[in-house]
Amino acid sequence: MNVSLTPELEQLVQEKVQTGLYTSASEVVREALRLLKERDEVRRMRLDELRRELQAGIDAADRGDLADGKQFFSELREDLKRQAGAETKE
Repeated sequence: MNVSLTPELEQLVQEKVQTGLYTSASEVVREALRLLKERDEVRRMRLDELRRELQAGIDAADRGDLADGKQFFSELREDLKRQAGAETKE
């Protein structure tokens, strides 16, 4: 496999090798790909969790388990005001 890198990425790879943490450019690229795969997996897991949470909300709404929006935000504002007041007293 032959891969072309931008000059900036090529410089980054060389800098990583020069640190002594990697013995070759191939090691740097393998590590980068491993990290990319790991990041993709974390994103997939977060998306799956978000889908579960959305479905739970939809299910609750279907059952009629809804909160009054105006009341919720009014209480939230009051809580935030109390918290801000408590922080200024400290």
